[in-house]
Amino acid sequence: MRFLILLITIASLAACSSSGKRPDQELSERGIYDKAMEAIGNENFFLAIETLERLENRYPFGKYSEQAQLEMIHAQYQAQDLENARATAERFIRLHPQHPKVDYAYYMKALTTYELGLSLVERYFADEESQRDPSPAQESFNELAELIKRFPNSEYAADARQRMIYLRDRIALHEIHVARYYLKRHAYVAAANRGRNVVENFQGTKQVDDGLAMMVEAYTLLGQKDLADKSLKVLKANYPEHEQLVDGKFQLSGWHKKDHRSIWNVMTFGLVD
Repeated sequence: MRFLILLITIASLAACSSSGKRPDQELSERGIYDKAMEAIGNENFFLAIETLERLENRYPFGKYSEQAQLEMIHAQYQAQDLENARATAERFIRLHPQHPKVDYAYYMKALTTYELGLSLVERYFADEESQRDPSPAQESFNELAELIKRFPNSEYAADARQRMIYLRDRIALHEIHVARYYLKRHAYVAAANRGRNVVENFQGTKQVDDGLAMMVEAYTLLGQKDLADKSLKVLKANYPEHEQLVDGKFQLSGWHKKDHRSIWNVMTFGLVD
């Protein structure tokens, strides 16, 4: 009798355990993948990430493993889990360099690099963006260039080129901001060099005219008349409508007069200069 009761108890526990299984544990590899795709379609990216992780853990070498990794990049990016999205893209490139869709991983790697360099304020105020550290923009530019070099016929190449134009313009604008800062600090040689850098290395951007104007102004303040005249001649020939050209004459911007107080003046709230 005791043996019979023990058998019944074991059978009951087994039945409870079986009935208590979560539905996901019964799903096949295809079933879990379809569930992840459904979550992505519903823009439930956190559920999609969780489901894709379950798929990778249960079927690391399965039929859908590689495609699931690509979907993971997308889901993590959409969920603003940017660091993991970049890491997943890098891992896919490293493990599957010959995959027919590896260009997508290169593309997303570049996008996450740029996004990681933006603060919350910069995401919504473009003017703030150009005044920040340009390193993420430059790195993203280089990664997009690598995508185009490796996969010139990629479906992402056209968008990558447009983004490179935008990034190049933002980097050039940052150079102008730095040049203005140098003017305010009376570092005219540094300001002229920044302006020249824009003119020489960022042709085609919207900032070339400001780069020339910066050279004219900095050389003028340095007393380098010949260099100022040469720069002014180029500015007049190519950008006659520039805001610092008034009736054909160059007007100083006045940046060298702004914020030039001494450290003692700042520390004492204007009481000591």
